[in-house]
Amino acid sequence: MKKRSFTTTISVDQTPNQAFAAINNVRGWWSGEIEGATDRLGAEFTYRYEDADRSTQKVMELSPGKKVAWHVSDSHLSFVKDKNEWTGTDIAFDISTKKARRKSVLRTQASNRRLNAAVAAPTLRACSSTAICAS
Repeated sequence: MKKRSFTTTISVDQTPNQAFAAINNVRGWWSGEIEGATDRLGAEFTYRYEDADRSTQKVMELSPGKKVAWHVSDSHLSFVKDKNEWTGTDIAFDISTKKARRKSVLRTQASNRRLNAAVAAPTLRACSSTAICAS
């Protein structure tokens, strides 16, 4: 089966380090309950929203001002046919500088063989828009 992916890119008026800090402050942009550290390499955290959504992510890469990457090791989505479709998904937040100024370009990507882009899009866009703007 071919690997599916969803990618979105936005520009924000933040330095790469500010964008990096905002992404790692998962509690600041992902509504619901977060358990565990979200800003330590190798750490695992669990996201829960009511009975609709639960997932466990492992922090795979933290390159300050450049990249944050997670691996979804377990998931359950009550509102889609394949309840575990996010399990095995790799999520990457790539940060780059635009015109060597305070603008950062944030490219967010999720990929997995079973990924449903309709489900991925709102989650990744939420981080891309709210986390960065709020920091």
